[in-house]
Amino acid sequence: MLPWRRLLRPLAALALAAAALAPTTAAANTAASAPSSGWNNWSCKPSAAHPRPVVLVHGTFGNSVDNWLGLAPYLVHRGYCVYSLDYGQLPNVPFFHGLGPIDKSAEQLRVFVDKVLAATGSAETDIIGHSQGGMMPRHYLKFLGGADKVNALIGLAPDNHGTTLLGFTKLLPYFPGAEDLISSATPGLADQIAGSAFLDKLNAGGDTVPGVTYTVISTQYDQVVTPYRSQFLTGPNVRNVVLQDLCPLDFSEHVTIGLTDRIAWHEALNALDPAHAERTTCASVFD
Repeated sequence: MLPWRRLLRPLAALALAAAALAPTTAAANTAASAPSSGWNNWSCKPSAAHPRPVVLVHGTFGNSVDNWLGLAPYLVHRGYCVYSLDYGQLPNVPFFHGLGPIDKSAEQLRVFVDKVLAATGSAETDIIGHSQGGMMPRHYLKFLGGADKVNALIGLAPDNHGTTLLGFTKLLPYFPGAEDLISSATPGLADQIAGSAFLDKLNAGGDTVPGVTYTVISTQYDQVVTPYRSQFLTGPNVRNVVLQDLCPLDFSEHVTIGLTDRIAWHEALNALDPAHAERTTCASVFD
């Protein structure tokens, strides 16, 4: 019988390849065209109507292009200055990011936000993140001074309290070496498991920090961040939204809520500009 460590390595590699097969092709075909679609335009100056730039933070296995091929142009078309970054890179792993230690990824976000604010002349930014990208900025806000530079954090299916992966993570203790392998090879994944030391520290003393508004947009069909209500935050200036309460016909799951769901995007737009919010319904797909 093969040792567990030798068995898990090919399984982990297979899972990584399967999860990211579509983004691989997209990254190769679209990386060069991203600037022409209007985001990461470092000469963009926020307007009076939209005075804060928007920073987009991709999810695990994502990158600054693929995760935002839909949402970034959607926001640019509506007059926002939009920027996206790559974070959590591992050596010799192209395209698939968000795998490094999350506290280090938050430091990368801090540097990027400072760059955006300097380029735009703005005092604050708004952040929209998908999956890990909706949770990781909370470390920046809480421990790295981000609360003074961020007006709003909007999470699309964020794993704010970790995930059980439909209960799979509870089986890890029964596979000798599995937890050690995940922690050493992909620490960003280990940090997202419900009950991790990273999440315990992040959520200790409350989910939020003063001065920032929080919006969590979730889908009851999420199969990655489970249970889906673990995404919700508790505290002042928090709004937790379930897509199916806005449109019962929305069947988006964890990936599509960030990549293609215009109902989720419309609700994010409301969070960016609550003074001019318009009710989100099934018809928002045509907006």
